[in-house]
Amino acid sequence: MSARDQFFNSDGGTAGIGLGIEIGESSTSQVGRGVYNATTVPMTNASSWRNGQTNTATKTTPTAIATTTASQLVAVKQTPLESVAEDEEDLDQMDALSNLPPRDAVDIEFRDLSLTVKLGFNRGEKEILHNVCGKFPGGQLIAIMGPSGAGKSTLLDALSGFKTTGVDGSILLNGRRRDLPSFRRMSCYITQDDRLQPLLTVSENMHIAADLKLGENVTYEEKERRIEDILLLLGLYDHDQTLTMRLSGGQKKRLSIAMELINNPTVMFLDEPTTGLDSSSCTKVLELLKRLTSQGRTIICTIHQPTAKLFQIFDQVYVLSAGNCVYQGGTQKMVPFLHSVELPCPMYHNPADYIIELACGEYGFDKIDTLKSASENGSCLTWFNDPGSVLRAETLMRKHPIPRRKKNVSMENTSFMNQCSVLLRRGYIKARRDTTMTHLRIIVNIAVAVLYGAMYDRSGREGSRVLDNYNLLFAILMHHSMTTMMLTVLTFPIEMTILIKEHFNRWYSLKAYYFALTLIDLPITLLSTLLFTVIIYLWSYQPLEWVRFWMFFAISLLIVFVGQSIGLIIGAWFDVVNGTFLAPVLTIPMMMFAGFGVTLRDLPSYLKWGSHISHLRYGLEGFIAAIYGLNRGTLACDEAPYCHYRYPKKFLEEITMRGDQFWKDIIALCVMMFIFRLGAYIVLKAKIKSIR
Repeated sequence: MSARDQFFNSDGGTAGIGLGIEIGESSTSQVGRGVYNATTVPMTNASSWRNGQTNTATKTTPTAIATTTASQLVAVKQTPLESVAEDEEDLDQMDALSNLPPRDAVDIEFRDLSLTVKLGFNRGEKEILHNVCGKFPGGQLIAIMGPSGAGKSTLLDALSGFKTTGVDGSILLNGRRRDLPSFRRMSCYITQDDRLQPLLTVSENMHIAADLKLGENVTYEEKERRIEDILLLLGLYDHDQTLTMRLSGGQKKRLSIAMELINNPTVMFLDEPTTGLDSSSCTKVLELLKRLTSQGRTIICTIHQPTAKLFQIFDQVYVLSAGNCVYQGGTQKMVPFLHSVELPCPMYHNPADYIIELACGEYGFDKIDTLKSASENGSCLTWFNDPGSVLRAETLMRKHPIPRRKKNVSMENTSFMNQCSVLLRRGYIKARRDTTMTHLRIIVNIAVAVLYGAMYDRSGREGSRVLDNYNLLFAILMHHSMTTMMLTVLTFPIEMTILIKEHFNRWYSLKAYYFALTLIDLPITLLSTLLFTVIIYLWSYQPLEWVRFWMFFAISLLIVFVGQSIGLIIGAWFDVVNGTFLAPVLTIPMMMFAGFGVTLRDLPSYLKWGSHISHLRYGLEGFIAAIYGLNRGTLACDEAPYCHYRYPKKFLEEITMRGDQFWKDIIALCVMMFIFRLGAYIVLKAKIKSIR
């Protein structure tokens, strides 16, 4: 019998990780079980191997290894000495975990699941998942593995409900067909990239999550107790006053998990939780997830290619290749499974690496078909750790009664007013610390006002500089429109990623988010616009009349709101690159129809409609009404012997604008602002729906 046959046919232990590490205990340890036994290190859990908790029996010389006796083998399997510090840390973590209420385990089963996506306009469709089946028992840590493009994230999106378009097949919860709204209330989805508020501290993020996910009915003391327990459990308690942007990758990943643990979900989905982390952080994250399953939670995560140490932490693995299942079962059963299909794992090779190589087709694509047939595309349950304990759908239905149906249950856990209140509080904290949206915005408005004031000093009262003042009014108009529009286009796509995650996890409704977004920006907009208006209005010597000043300020404010609304529409649908290109391109026609370069009278008849949809036209006309309307008197003519536009009426006739259209301009800008704001909300809602 060869060494490989001796290894696979041995009675003691479970061969698996790294082909040279034995998992579990064996009461039938015998001498002469081949070369593997003499070099095997006992591993009862991942931490024992990581911490080097092996006794001196494993450090024998080759001669001693060759002459190992039965008594020595028994000595090897003695319980290793534990570190006192490690014991205390584990005890603290288990105490914190015990304060989280346990959950009833939920079995997830899917049958003939397929998912089709559209490739684009007139480019057809592509099927990503091909009628795969699978069963994820409750209370386990389950890994979805596979090479890039195999459909791991797609399967996770379909199971979590993040993707609903193009999904076909059956998804069962405890034997019954999944009710998506109810399932979303008991589950959470943690994305691959850590979508966190960078300007909030760990504690602030946790308190915002608690207020939104637990609601106003839970007492402050209970929220504080739960936050403290979770931060202790995840090792973030000492960093609770650290800004999220200053956390390490592993800490950000743990914070993402902590925020979703607030409402104690039964099912957790994680997309590539170990991506971008070092080996130590990966181990900590996965061991944390493993501990969370001990209370009945079902945790499903995608992982690309785990090391042998990480692979052992999982209870079950589901391997995909080109949208098909090539293995489903326990991590300890993978090596025997590969041996049963005559694809034995090479000696001292990580089984996780080997099955990924098989799934990539490195050993031939016929091997993929062999694995798919052996696993029956996910229907085979033979290779589970305990196949006899896996319950069928009918048994699960009898075991779990039909849940009581509640009428008119909101997807969110809190009321609309509470959502708005919490989001406004979060927005205020962000606004105070945001150097771009707040500090830099105010500084830029002041700096541009000073620059314009120096260039157009005293132009507002001098009859010989009316055209200069006209140019100044148009420059002010473009400043208000473009700065707010481009600022929103550049910053909102980043906010969109956070919105998509939090909205899917039922933190708040889209209406509450949009309402808070609109209100929180009002004070900053008012302040920056007022500072700009005061500086430029006084420096350029515009008429010192309160009525004209407030008319000027009102037009400035409305132009800022309209520009911001257009920026929201573009930023909600397009990414930063496309939005940065599109925003100026759309502004150019608005400039042409504003009546600045070409007067409204000289516009061709077939283009006059453009002047009615240009917000810049109404803004310029409003500025003209504020400065030169209301029957303004004769201008001074001190800097030139002749002033052609000394009489404002003559200038108004020249540019074909009347000075009595101010209120029509105000109404037109208000209507445009309302339409664009409503359009931004519709686009935002459509964008979220299109992703799903």
